[in-house]
Amino acid sequence: MSRQFEVVGKEATAMEGGNDRLDEAARAAWLHFVAGNTQQKVADSLGISRQSAQRLISLAVEAKLVRIEVIHPIARCMALAERLKVELGLRGCTVVPTDPAAPSATFGLAQEAAAQIERQLRAEAPIILSVGTGRTLSAAAAMVSPMSCPQHRIVACVGSTSIEGWATFHEVVMRLANTVRARHYPMPVPVMANSPEERRVLLDQKPVRKVIELVRAADVVFIGIGHLQDGATLFEDGFVTNEELLALRQAGAVGEIVGWSFDAAGNFIEGLTNDRVASIPPERGTAARVVGVAMGETKTAAILGAIRGRLINSLITDERTADALITLAAAP
Repeated sequence: MSRQFEVVGKEATAMEGGNDRLDEAARAAWLHFVAGNTQQKVADSLGISRQSAQRLISLAVEAKLVRIEVIHPIARCMALAERLKVELGLRGCTVVPTDPAAPSATFGLAQEAAAQIERQLRAEAPIILSVGTGRTLSAAAAMVSPMSCPQHRIVACVGSTSIEGWATFHEVVMRLANTVRARHYPMPVPVMANSPEERRVLLDQKPVRKVIELVRAADVVFIGIGHLQDGATLFEDGFVTNEELLALRQAGAVGEIVGWSFDAAGNFIEGLTNDRVASIPPERGTAARVVGVAMGETKTAAILGAIRGRLINSLITDERTADALITLAAAP
């Protein structure tokens, strides 16, 4: 008999009230009963102990999330995540529900990113956590619970100022490090230099070389993905001019990661603003877990390009974007 998720009227609505533990229980139950994973595999997938996984599965049964099916609104999201993971070759994928009342709202995305960042930082063994910037990651950093993590290092892979020296509104490293009391390393350069020559000088400074070294040694990376259509963050935040944005589009660029523009295949655009970007892009084929955090119709092509180019190997997105990614990936 097949097992599948189903949303059941009032029960499901009541469960949507914000009980994070029920959400985790539903995830564990889906992985165990539907996907057929052992409790140890469930534990590994969720980054918890086997005993904790067992307790979550028991909670799902006790809370009547499990009958023949696992009953929870997150079911379709998990099915979409598994499909994206398999079809696009991702190491990991999480899909959060789209809010029908506010389909462009990023609250759920930021909440999931915060939860995954917390899981990484609760590890006893020291790690290097690299982070980008942007509205969603900044919101995620604000949602992370206070803790003490002196064993970990948090490092920025992108500068936090403009060429003129003013700071971005969406800085992440300082906010996150202050919350979790971890050693942190901002990138002490602007996002864009004035020229390729200035970029070389900036990146050759000893403190910057140290940050670059840490970024390259990161165990996990959380990074935003930007689009290059009207309203692009690079333009809105003053890092590129409208003329430069148009030139990037004409060159085939569909998205950007920490300021580095790339095409639909995930290849970085030659020249143009990429000659001046002082940020450190993720390495292709890295052993690190590189999590792209992005959603929205305008970002679909950018997300798919980042996946195809192996600029990211994990994804956090929402239902509507997941559906659009599947459609776009299947297009001739």
